[in-house]
Amino acid sequence: MTSTTDRAIVVSALKHAAPYIRLFKGKVFVLKVGGEIFADPVLTTALMEQVGLLHQVGIRVVLIHGGGPQSTQLATALGLDTTFIDGRRVTDSASVEVATMVLNGQINTRILASCRDLQIPAIGISGIDAGLIRARRRQPVAREGKDAVDYGFVGDIDAVDANILCKQLDSGFMPVVSPLSCDESGQILNINADTVAAAIAAELKAEKLILATGAPGILEDVKDPLSLISYIDRAALAKLKAEGKLADGMLPKAAAIESALANGVNRVHIISYKLPDSLLLEVFTNEGTGTLVVNDISGLTPAEQGGAA
Repeated sequence: MTSTTDRAIVVSALKHAAPYIRLFKGKVFVLKVGGEIFADPVLTTALMEQVGLLHQVGIRVVLIHGGGPQSTQLATALGLDTTFIDGRRVTDSASVEVATMVLNGQINTRILASCRDLQIPAIGISGIDAGLIRARRRQPVAREGKDAVDYGFVGDIDAVDANILCKQLDSGFMPVVSPLSCDESGQILNINADTVAAAIAAELKAEKLILATGAPGILEDVKDPLSLISYIDRAALAKLKAEGKLADGMLPKAAAIESALANGVNRVHIISYKLPDSLLLEVFTNEGTGTLVVNDISGLTPAEQGGAA
C-alpha cells in the first residue's frame, strides 16, 4: 500500500510538471541520441521509457539516432580501418555498407522493438525513404595550413521534406530516423546524426532540439566533468570553439547547434543519457541537468537563468 509520504510526492511531482505539460503539449521535440546507448538494453529501456512519457503527455517527438560505436565495432570485426578527422568519420565504399547495416538494420530495428515493448507507436525511417533528406556528396574540405580532406561517401544536406514527418506525427506516430540519405543517382551517403537532427528540427520549427550524449553537457574544461556550463549563447559557444575548449566529439555538435539556432530553433539542450531520468528532468524542471544553448542569454527567463531548462 502506498504511504502518505509517497502519495504526497506523487501529487507534488504532478503539480510541478503540469505547467510544462500545458506549455509543450502538441509541440515538436527533436531528440538525437548517440548510438552508444543502444548497445546497452538497460540504458535503452530507461531512455525510451522517458520518451514514451513525453509521447503520452502529447509532446510530438522525432527521434534521430546515431550508430558510430557499432559501426566502428563492425568495421573492426571485418578488418576495416576507421578514420576520424575533426570529430567526423571518413566513409569509404566499404564503410557505407557497414553504416547501412548498423544504422538501418541493427539500431533502428532495436529502437523500434523497444518502442513495441513500451507501446510507443513508432515508425522507422531513414533519410532515403520518400526523399526525406535530399543530399549530395561532400566535396573535399579545405583546411588552413593542412591538406584538404575527402570525407568519402559523406553527405551534405540540400533539403529536408518536413511534410513526410508531419504526416506521421499527425497520425499519432513517432518517427525514428536513421541518418542515411542518398544523392540523385541513388548513391547512399552517411550524414552526421547531429547534422540531420539540426536540419530536421529547423524544418519542423521544433520547440526544442535535445542532444543526448555520454557527456554531461558542454564543459568549461573538457578534463573536468564538474565544470558543466548550465546555459550559454551562440557567441560564447563560438568563443569556446575558437579557444580550442571543445573536444573532437563536441565539434560536430557545436556546428549542429549553431545551425539549428540560426535557422529558427530557439532552444537546444545537451544532456547525458547516463544520468537517470535526465530527459524528463531537462524538460519538466527549470534546473535541468545539462547545458541549454540559446541565441542570446538575455532572452532567457529569470527562472531559466536560475537553473536552465
